[in-house]
Amino acid sequence: MQEIRVAVIGFGLAGRVFHAPFVSAVPGLKLEAIVQRRGDEAAKAYPKARILRSVDEALLDNSISLIVVGTPNETHFDLAKRALEAGKHVVIDKPFAASSAEARQLIELAAEKKLVLAPFHNRRWDGDFLTIRKLLSEGQLGRLVTFEWHFDRFRPLPREATWKEASHDANGMLFDLGPHLVDQALALFGAPQAITASVRRDRDKTDIEDAFDITLHYPRLQAICRATMLAAEQAPRFLLHGTRGSFRKYGVDPQEPALVGGATVPPMGDAREWLGEPEAAWGTLAVAPDPAEPGILVRTKVKTELGDYRGFYANVRDAILGTGELAVSSEDGFRVIRLLEMARESSTKGLTLPVSF
Repeated sequence: MQEIRVAVIGFGLAGRVFHAPFVSAVPGLKLEAIVQRRGDEAAKAYPKARILRSVDEALLDNSISLIVVGTPNETHFDLAKRALEAGKHVVIDKPFAASSAEARQLIELAAEKKLVLAPFHNRRWDGDFLTIRKLLSEGQLGRLVTFEWHFDRFRPLPREATWKEASHDANGMLFDLGPHLVDQALALFGAPQAITASVRRDRDKTDIEDAFDITLHYPRLQAICRATMLAAEQAPRFLLHGTRGSFRKYGVDPQEPALVGGATVPPMGDAREWLGEPEAAWGTLAVAPDPAEPGILVRTKVKTELGDYRGFYANVRDAILGTGELAVSSEDGFRVIRLLEMARESSTKGLTLPVSF
């Protein structure tokens, strides 16, 4: 297999937890370099990778084919644009851009240069999302009528000395966690007919949007995306209601917590499993076998499918080599950003808006 050499720009949470470990574990990709301007954390974690102190070093290196942008949100557009102009394929951590206009500019540049441009919507490879996709494909809930996501935190006080709490259109919960929820909705149900949203600053002191409720309206279905920084009690991660029953799932995919805790991602194809969820965390399916007897429910624990972010990078590899289509296209990235913009507009105007891309 032709080797694709990769440079990861940034070694904060994104580069350290979500990108470098999975690039390193996918055959056909080589973690050639990490751009870390200061410190030696990257060198200790990946002694075989070259540690670069500037983005220019990565962009001028002809051996590097793929650039991964894992830097603060407001820098994504500029760095991705420079990488495309340098002739590199690009993966952009979410958000894909700070505006749909920026997203469109990147898409057109990538098309002009005939380069792969992929938004890092890795939550399509979450085990809980894969489980729900399977349940829906099997029709176990009947006709789905409501689908609710939560991506909550409990941070009543702003964190100090972090760009994540700095005022900027690309920061805050809407553009930080919103892309995951909205992308999953688009992946499951396609484009909605309309959007209604409340985007708020709920904490007593905050410079960012720290809560949102977004309702995506489909024919006979409402998909509701929620996030807040004031959730001291855990809400279901997923709650689905259909004509035959309901599905409820708590907790988040175990991959991020495992990596934060020091786990190592095995190479793709390794016999070791990555990463099973304990039975205690499985979701519950409650179904009425006879709709005429709705009080008689059968409850079943549903084993969580294996989540695996290596699948994202394996797909990017195949797209670069011309052996597969991108699972998460740049157009998907544009649509997510456009819907987040419309969520802000809906919230400001207090209106339900028809969706147009």
